Amino acid sequence: MNDKLSRLSFTIDAALERRLETLLKKSLYSNRSEFIRDLIRSQLVHEEWEHDEDALATVTLIYNHHIRNLNEKLTEIQHDQHKSILATTHIHLDKHLCAEMIMMRGPASLIRHLADDMRQQKGVLHSALSMSSTGKKLT
Repeated sequence: MNDKLSRLSFTIDAALERRLETLLKKSLYSNRSEFIRDLIRSQLVHEEWEHDEDALATVTLIYNHHIRNLNEKLTEIQHDQHKSILATTHIHLDKHLCAEMIMMRGPASLIRHLADDMRQQKGVLHSALSMSSTGKKLT
């Protein structure tokens, strides 16, 4: 990591500054600079995903495991792309519901496709895709 810092100055209108300050207070950041750095990092991850670069992601699924063949379908989808699946964690929430977190690595389009395939299965109640990136080409 590069420890060299650059000081920037920019101009925004007063209304946008008030909104920035409101966001800053809600976020509990201790300073404006770190808040803005994180906004930039978030945009960079978004850009990497839009350009279908190598990416990291976590898919979280909440589903009813009593739905016929659902466990098998979810497992088959993952096995079909086993090289992109890094890890899975399965949790029993109650008598009927399970949560599964699947960490993936690969081209952004492939990760989106996998997440969509799993989300669309009958019995999946909720799905969330969390996109991440190291900012470097993954090997």
